[in-house]
Amino acid sequence: MTTQSLLHALFHFKSRSDDELLNALARLPDGTTQAMTAALRILHHAHLVDSIFAANLQGQTHTFTASWRADPPAIDDLTAAIRETDMWYLDYTAGISASDLEEHVDFTFTDGKPGRMSREEMLAHVITHSGYHRGEAGRLIPEIEATAMRDIFAGYLHEAEPERRRTVILS
Repeated sequence: MTTQSLLHALFHFKSRSDDELLNALARLPDGTTQAMTAALRILHHAHLVDSIFAANLQGQTHTFTASWRADPPAIDDLTAAIRETDMWYLDYTAGISASDLEEHVDFTFTDGKPGRMSREEMLAHVITHSGYHRGEAGRLIPEIEATAMRDIFAGYLHEAEPERRRTVILS
């Protein structure tokens, strides 16, 4: 597995995990609870960071001055925005070359300070950051904890490629 194919698989996993968690949240009974608001706020933060780094990867100046907002969007709006950004990352990682992954990009953090990371480092940051916050959001609401507990890359790989489950006979 190359770095490019690993990153692409990780973004497939991220997209699937985002969908599972958002669908579980959407199935909860109506009525906003503090835990639901907190979960949506956390997921919105992760989405904002995804969007900021997508702009950085494209060499675009973003307009974000913070990675948190006091009031999260409605779950349907957040779901649509996350799915759109996830698709962007899937398209981006599908075609990136090894030399592009090594390229360093200068950017500005939301606090106005300069930053510099390789594209590979930025993509790894997006993956690890979003995974952390999916787990955090999932633990806030006991009714969806089982969904959050399935957020495991090894399980995803074996689901996506069932041939990995073949029996290995040791001599």
